[in-house]
Amino acid sequence: MQLSKSEEELMNHLWKLEKAFMRDLLEAYPEPKPAPTTVATLIKRMSDKGFVAYTLFGKSREYYPLVKKKAYFSKHVNGLIKNFFNDSASQFASFFTKETNLTKAELEQLKALIDQEIKNKPQ
Repeated sequence: MQLSKSEEELMNHLWKLEKAFMRDLLEAYPEPKPAPTTVATLIKRMSDKGFVAYTLFGKSREYYPLVKKKAYFSKHVNGLIKNFFNDSASQFASFFTKETNLTKAELEQLKALIDQEIKNKPQ
């Protein structure tokens, strides 16, 4: 299951806050802030999709994420690799390194990460 752009924006605020009441979520948005009813609708849809739950404190709901940001992003990237790069991580890596205007220093950092992963993999 995937989130819409608006839901992802709200989810990013919730991941950052970890737990939040409606007023906290509204405060997290930059100006112009969305209407409270808009945020309530988004949070309801996200709850229905299994991304968000809440704890009741009287009449107030404290929302918290059910899905970790890393897990969501990982699934998103793996779907991208599968759907746009013929399920080939090397095709994705080639595209990423050539099309994102990385600096030489960023490419060297990426190479160091890859070298470390190679070193950690069992033979």
